[in-house]
Amino acid sequence: MTSDAPLVLVTGATGYIGGRLVPELLAAGYRVRVLARHPERVAGRDWADAVDVVAGDAGSRDDLRRALDGVEVAYYLIHALGAGPGFADTDRRTAGGFAAAAAEAGLRRVVYLGGLYPDTEHLSPHLRSRREVEEILLDGEVPTVVLRAAVILGSGSASFEMMRYLTERLPVMVAPRWIDNRIQPIAVRDVLRYLVGAASIPGDVSRGFDIGGPDVLTYRRMMQRYAAVAGLRPRVIGAVPVLTPRLASLWVGLVTPVPPAIARPLVGSLVHEVVARDHDIAAYVPDPPEGLVGFDDAVALALARIRDLDVRTSWSSASTRGAPSDPLPDDPDWAGGSLLVDDRSREVDTTPESLWSVIEGIGGAHGWYSWRLGWVARGLLDRLFGGPGLRRGRRHPHRLEPGDALDWWRVEKVVPGRLLRLRAEMRLPGLAWLELSVEDGPGDRPVFRQRAVFSPRGLPGQLYWWAISPFHGVVFGGMQRNIARAAHEHAAHGPDAADLPARGC
Repeated sequence: MTSDAPLVLVTGATGYIGGRLVPELLAAGYRVRVLARHPERVAGRDWADAVDVVAGDAGSRDDLRRALDGVEVAYYLIHALGAGPGFADTDRRTAGGFAAAAAEAGLRRVVYLGGLYPDTEHLSPHLRSRREVEEILLDGEVPTVVLRAAVILGSGSASFEMMRYLTERLPVMVAPRWIDNRIQPIAVRDVLRYLVGAASIPGDVSRGFDIGGPDVLTYRRMMQRYAAVAGLRPRVIGAVPVLTPRLASLWVGLVTPVPPAIARPLVGSLVHEVVARDHDIAAYVPDPPEGLVGFDDAVALALARIRDLDVRTSWSSASTRGAPSDPLPDDPDWAGGSLLVDDRSREVDTTPESLWSVIEGIGGAHGWYSWRLGWVARGLLDRLFGGPGLRRGRRHPHRLEPGDALDWWRVEKVVPGRLLRLRAEMRLPGLAWLELSVEDGPGDRPVFRQRAVFSPRGLPGQLYWWAISPFHGVVFGGMQRNIARAAHEHAAHGPDAADLPARGC
């Protein structure tokens, strides 16, 4: 890459598509700048040192001015999926501000990844908002390329994970009648190829393009072919006329890790047949010699990534709407109120490396080394009130990076071998963090410090903390004992001991 290479801006760089697009743009020879509300989430990416990071929000005109300075092409990868009833207003306002800022900065091109929709006025709220954002950007002064995609097939995508879990967990299922609507899915690698190619489309082109893979399938057929590729028995799928998108999304939320707030717009989009009306994009971004990736190959590639623990980005990379993003304060009188703390330390008969290995592997399949029934019940309660619960799991079974989702937590800070700080994204009357750290102890024995911190929001927050305080000994005390024991077993029996589910959780 040379210093005179075109500079491109990627918004949503910590999300599913943005996190994969950045390295593709770098490989294509572009200079890349990313706009991130939480720059610390970029720090753990392999490409972090190769990009310019601007801290800011796409909803702020001042932040956009800084981010767009000197930029030729900007990728607009922002949408309020699962953002609640006001998501359309948020999408409309943010897109309008971005279009105006792009014109002010004199950009050559804007590229937007939207949703494939049919020619009808009766669209689902999600697709209607996608179309509205498309129209706002196309009506702006900067030439815009809109790429419209339906179901994106790739390890970690919300659409793929929803299909995967439904198919794997339900050998027999009842589905809405629109399970037989036609869909044209597309492999994520083809989406990325189109996105990179869109940057060099001539400046006099400003329009939308439908993009899709070579296969047009019903959702029923997609699940059956997924089962075949995954080596599962054929699924028995019945269709009923009365299952509404809302009811279907609640069912998806129970069966899969995808919460109802995200499943609802995805399921609602399946009410429509979404098939590409043309393949005009090939005139500007030609098909590769081997052709577009077919459905079966896309599924096989995604499953191989999952099997090899090489899922680079996931739908859960994006923050939960309304979840707190405040960093853990150092001042105990932060924000005019006291922090409530449960602080526990103990020497552990193990090595620092073994203790850290267990700490970094916490959550997901390994569990939380504590009162299993209590964690499960709290997770179900959180999902009932619209939170993530425990089903997000973790992206990688052993490694954590800042910004990773970890069940109902978000990784805020990682100091390898020393500190893991998690910020709660569950529904709470306040802000909460959990710190697990390895400190120097006497001799060669490390000290395991565990700190739960809560900043209550008014009287409800105070009442919540004191109501659960009697259980801290069971939850946090048990967690500390079991992590210490698991670390001892890890040192005695090797890494395989850390791959076992946590005792008592």
